[in-house]
Amino acid sequence: MEQGTAEPQPCVQGWVPAQPGPGVPRRHSVRGQVLAALRRALVDGELTPGEVYSAPALGERYGVSATPVREAMQQLAGEGAVEVVPNRGFRVAERSARDLAELAEVRAMLEVPAIVRLARALPPQRWEELRPLAAAGVAAAAGGDRVGYAEADHAFHDALMSLTGNRRLTEVTGDLLRRSQWPPAAGAGRAAELLADAAEHHELLDALSAQEFAVAERIARAHVSAARHPH
Repeated sequence: MEQGTAEPQPCVQGWVPAQPGPGVPRRHSVRGQVLAALRRALVDGELTPGEVYSAPALGERYGVSATPVREAMQQLAGEGAVEVVPNRGFRVAERSARDLAELAEVRAMLEVPAIVRLARALPPQRWEELRPLAAAGVAAAAGGDRVGYAEADHAFHDALMSLTGNRRLTEVTGDLLRRSQWPPAAGAGRAAELLADAAEHHELLDALSAQEFAVAERIARAHVSAARHPH
C-alpha cells in the first residue's frame, strides 16, 4: 500500500473497525482485524479444512488488500492453523482425532498442575473475579454461538493461567487452546455441547472457592480431555 493511502474498511460480518491510536499505522490495525476475522472463520468452519485460499481472494471477500491478509495468514501458519502452498496461497490445516487427543494431553499436563498449585496458594475470594468470564461463556453457549464461546473460553483460560504470573505458560496454553478450537469437530458447536462445556467453568470455580482441591483437579482434567471436550 502506498504511504498515505487508507486501507479499505473490511465488510466481513461482525467486523468492528478499530481506530488506530497515536503513532500506530492503520495497516497494523487492519492486519489485526483481518487476523481476528480469519480466526473466527476457522472456528466457525467457514474456511474448509484442506481447501486452499489465496490472499487476494480473501482480501476481496473482506474488503481489504491482499497484504494484511497475507501477513495474518503467515501468523496463522506459525500457529499451525494453515499451511503455506507456494504460488497458490494457504491450505487450512486438518485435525485428526489423534491430533486433538495429543493437544488435550499436553494441555492437561500444563494446566491441571498449575490449577492445583493455584488452588492451594490463592484465597477463595480470588476465584470470584473469574465469574464474569464464565458467565460470558454460558451466554454464548446458550445461543449455540461457537465463535463467541471459543472467544469466551479463551478469555477464561487466559485469565486463569495469568494468575500463575507465568507469562510463558499463559502464552503456551493459550496457543494450545487455539489450536484445539479449529477446525470444529463433527457435531461440535451445538448448544447442548457448548453449554455442558461452559458449565464446567462455573463448576471449577465452585470447587476452587470451596477449596475442594481433589474435585477441582478432577473437573479441570475432564474439561480439557479429548473425549469430553468439543474442541
